[in-house]
Amino acid sequence: MSGTPEGPVHPEPAATHAAEPALTERHLARRAAELRDYRAAFRVSQLAMAVVDEDGVVVAANDSFGALLGTDPSSLREQAAADLVDLASDGRTWHAYREVLGGRRSRFRCTRRLKQAEGHSLWAEVTVAPVPGSRRVLLSLTDISDRRELQARLRHLQMHDPVTRLPNRALFFERLSCALEGAAQDAAAGAGPAGPSPERPESYESYESYGHGRTGRIGLCYLDLDGFKAVNDTLGHRVGDRLLAAAATRLTECADSDGYTRNGGHLVARLGGDEFAILVEDSTGTDQLADLARAVLDAFQRPFDLGGQRVTVSASIGVVERAGHGTTATALMQAADTTLYWAKADGKARWTLFDPERNAHRMTRQSLSSTLRPAVERGEFALEYQPLVNLADGAVRGVEALVRWNHPQFGSLAPNRFIGIAEEDGSIVELGRWVLNTACRQARQWQKDHPRERPIFVSVNVAVRQVWDSDLVADVAGILAETGLAPHLLQLELTESAVMGSNGRPLQALQALSDMGVRIAIDDFGTGYSNLAYLSRLPVSVLKLDGSFVRGFQDEEHANPADELIVEALVHLAHRLGLTVTAECVETAGQASRLRRIGCDTGQGWLYSRAVAPDRIAELIGTEPLPV
Repeated sequence: MSGTPEGPVHPEPAATHAAEPALTERHLARRAAELRDYRAAFRVSQLAMAVVDEDGVVVAANDSFGALLGTDPSSLREQAAADLVDLASDGRTWHAYREVLGGRRSRFRCTRRLKQAEGHSLWAEVTVAPVPGSRRVLLSLTDISDRRELQARLRHLQMHDPVTRLPNRALFFERLSCALEGAAQDAAAGAGPAGPSPERPESYESYESYGHGRTGRIGLCYLDLDGFKAVNDTLGHRVGDRLLAAAATRLTECADSDGYTRNGGHLVARLGGDEFAILVEDSTGTDQLADLARAVLDAFQRPFDLGGQRVTVSASIGVVERAGHGTTATALMQAADTTLYWAKADGKARWTLFDPERNAHRMTRQSLSSTLRPAVERGEFALEYQPLVNLADGAVRGVEALVRWNHPQFGSLAPNRFIGIAEEDGSIVELGRWVLNTACRQARQWQKDHPRERPIFVSVNVAVRQVWDSDLVADVAGILAETGLAPHLLQLELTESAVMGSNGRPLQALQALSDMGVRIAIDDFGTGYSNLAYLSRLPVSVLKLDGSFVRGFQDEEHANPADELIVEALVHLAHRLGLTVTAECVETAGQASRLRRIGCDTGQGWLYSRAVAPDRIAELIGTEPLPV
């Protein structure tokens, strides 16, 4: 009986070799079936796809891809994928696409407007991603035209004014920002427009749709309608809305007719209320903007027919033009708003060009206004005094107090730089009280220091607002009592226009001051529409003739006889009414001689002295008379 050998049983070598080919064949067959399935899925997929090799050439495209582009997919083989879906039109997109092809980037996505073979176009979302285990990439397209159309409709509603159908404030500032950004990119690149960033496609789409200026300059006409509020208030908001819509139509016509227009026209927007703006992204200079502003003013000369209502309104326009690079939307709009204010302040129904020098003056004025009130408390003001000289003997009879502001930033400022501001914001009351107190105290001190000399009076300018907004009578009485200055040594100067309108409380205040013994002088007499009748009914003691009369008193050869006749008549009239006359701006001995000859009482001007510090006035008191 035979048996098997002990130990483990090993398979026959022949059996092992027969099994390996069978396993490999099954694996290859399964892989082949999978590939057939993948290819079938690729062909019938609703997602438009194309396989692209490492050189960017289409290896295969499915039916959906061909249908989306409106062509046979087999015709797309061997074509550059970038050309088919417009990936090379700008530098940033092209760079990102090449990064994916080279295996240096995992995925790239962008939005593109694609043209079909029949000439139609659509919006597609383009995605490029590597094929795992291969050097090829898969390019897929998703038709987003319907979504884009819905977004466009919603955006239009969001970005347009329902009354005028113009772009609204949000769209205006978006486009302005894009134009400024484009100008900055151009300046940085030193050449044409920079391409979009694939990371910010939505931001770029607005910029790409509108284009931006090639001149690198931005122009703006910022306007509002003169008299629109009256139309709204009298005819109602429905007529007001019709007026806005009609005005928008005329503005659009003016912008579209501009011969320099490129990129589909300038942007006309309603910023709110009756405010409109015309944005010129490709400005060729201020001449272009001036022509545009004139065209708008001409267009508004014609009455508006609003459903049977004929309405006439004008426009005020602020015009700004500057380089886009280095300019912000905020700075541009601030300049435009300032310039529009100038146009309205200058009389309305006009256009005004931004003036840097005028703006600098405005900024200085704002700075002064904001620091004026605390400047009194900080002791930044000082008084200088200009002598008032008797023309008969050359003796100093009085002085006019002139306030100076020793500003920490702008230096010594004359009254004409800040008195108007003080009158507007009301700080003139506090400042005027300080000037009055300081001048009276100084006049009393001169009197104490020179007891043997005839005391000189001090003349102080008073703004009409001081009469209205404060108890001037009580202030003067209190200061005189506190300083010990006699009332007849104080003279208050008011402008002719202020005195002309004196009635009620101002007239009562002037009368009370006169009864107190204070002298009242009319400053700059003869510059307004002088009504001589008021001289007989107001408590006036002195007329100060405006310097324009005295400047006509040149030498005998160039003298203006009319000026001398007018001054002589005024002097005689004043004397008949019991008034004295002071001539301002006396600069030459010839002027002083002729003023003395016609009977003028007192002279003031550089012939005698400029405004000087108190110690210089002290030196003049009791010295030899000044030349007359």
